Amino acid sequence: MQRGRLVAILEAFLVTFLWSSSYILVKIGLTQIRPLTLVTLRYIIASVALMSLALQRGGLSKLRDARTLSKLVFLGLTGFAVAQGLQCLGLYYLPAVTVTFILNFTPVMVLVMGVLVLGERPNRLQIGGMGLVLLGAYLFFGDPLLGPSSLGVLVTLISGLGWGSYLVFSRLMFVKEEFDLLGLTAISMGSGTLMMASATLFSEGLSSVPLQGWGIIAWLGLVNTALAFFIWNHALQRLEAFETAILQNTMLIQIAVLSWLFLGERLTGIKLVAMAMVFSGVLTVQLKR
Repeated sequence: MQRGRLVAILEAFLVTFLWSSSYILVKIGLTQIRPLTLVTLRYIIASVALMSLALQRGGLSKLRDARTLSKLVFLGLTGFAVAQGLQCLGLYYLPAVTVTFILNFTPVMVLVMGVLVLGERPNRLQIGGMGLVLLGAYLFFGDPLLGPSSLGVLVTLISGLGWGSYLVFSRLMFVKEEFDLLGLTAISMGSGTLMMASATLFSEGLSSVPLQGWGIIAWLGLVNTALAFFIWNHALQRLEAFETAILQNTMLIQIAVLSWLFLGERLTGIKLVAMAMVFSGVLTVQLKR
């Protein structure tokens, strides 16, 4: 494996760990903060930090026309307003386990869009690895789709489609247009955050946040969002969109372990087997060529 590719995979794994740890922090934060308020403040802090850094380092130098700006706003709409906002709405209608299970099928959407938009075609071994990941995800969650809300399923699927679109089209801008990494991350996140903030003000209004809650929001915003998305997009420059989407499925393993350590949730034998299947499938996808 080439050194650059290995570094990109390790970067993506680090980000999935940060995003998995967000699950624990958000669970704690939601005891004190309303859900949309928490996610909006988190992304406001992240957007301000990234935009400030991009301005200092000239990361907005290629933002020369309305066409480029519209592409970045589209990334903000799909990757943040749709993916993050509708995921919260999905959690309102469905249990968290069901939402996580549905989002594990996002790589299938990314695979199709990657072939159509990027011309990135996985080989047979990678497709087999993806099947192993999806089977492991199904075994891990048992049969979570019994009697769910059809609206909740639809909303969560659209959330996954939004995130898949962000992966594919942000990689398209890196590969085809060689857009600056920091500028792309900052502007797309900022535009998506403005959309989320509007929805939050409309639905929840202005909510007070306790001191401990601000500590959680600050960590989520600066580390688990601003830093994490910058590293994630850096990895996306070297990895295909389909591969990064599959890497994200390792989060079900990480969340399970973290929940066992910090929330006291049990790990059964079948879940351990399913976790091993997911890990093997992800490894198969990454060790191609």
